[in-house]
Amino acid sequence: MPRFGGLLPTSPGRKIFPLSTPRHANDAAARCPSAGEWNAESYHRVSNPHVNWGVAVLEQLPLAGDELVIDLGCGTGRLTAMLLERLPRGRVLAIDRSATMTRAAHEHLTPLYPSHVDVVMADATAMPVAGAADAVFSTATFHWIPSHEALFASIFGALKPGGRLVAQCGGGKNLERVHDRCERLINAPEFRDYFTRWQDPWNYAGPEVTAARLTAAGFVDVSTNLESSPVQCADAASFAEFITTVICRPHAACLTDVRARDAFIGSLTRDAAADNPPFELDYWRLNMRARKPV
Repeated sequence: MPRFGGLLPTSPGRKIFPLSTPRHANDAAARCPSAGEWNAESYHRVSNPHVNWGVAVLEQLPLAGDELVIDLGCGTGRLTAMLLERLPRGRVLAIDRSATMTRAAHEHLTPLYPSHVDVVMADATAMPVAGAADAVFSTATFHWIPSHEALFASIFGALKPGGRLVAQCGGGKNLERVHDRCERLINAPEFRDYFTRWQDPWNYAGPEVTAARLTAAGFVDVSTNLESSPVQCADAASFAEFITTVICRPHAACLTDVRARDAFIGSLTRDAAADNPPFELDYWRLNMRARKPV
């Protein structure tokens, strides 16, 4: 069974937290209180679209079953569990920058895979492992990271020679409709005082610039593409919970008054009800594959 090597000493199933909060969480907190944290319980419940996308990405990762794979942005561990099923003789280092997500992932995964997984709260741009991973797998994470140059350098450093990156995130005009509606609400008189420190936290890159950044980081066999992948929620209640938990989490954190928060989400939900089809989210997924040279 492969061991981690590099910078991170571990014992099987151990939950490891860094000595300081990942800096992107601090950046988010500076914009709005608690914007760096997630409602892990709700996310675990509503993240079926992310799991469905992740299954398709996982199918693109060739594995023999004895590798060390980093799941970067593991969330609550739903996809990590599927990855572990493909590694009966291997190990997974599950990384997320959120304390609530890593806690949920640890509780979900370690009883099932006590000797095959370590859950770590860490910054994706400064991963606590070097030259040890056979692959890095990630879905729905990279668009939350401001510097993709720093991200790809960190991934390159974590991989062994010949190691692979297989990942997907939001890209291009991802969620353009709901983001445009949010922007109008942010500037509306009833909400603008809550957003005096607001900065968009997303980084929706395109395939061409992503390929160039991966190449500049040292990767070869780089492949990137963008695909439309709309998601339709069943009704107003599921739409409201989904956007509150996922898309509008940073907005909800700024709206410290519950009535204002409900009004903000309610406005978005009413607009979505009038769409054709109703409650559809215009997701675009940026796919990327690359290899570290031998």
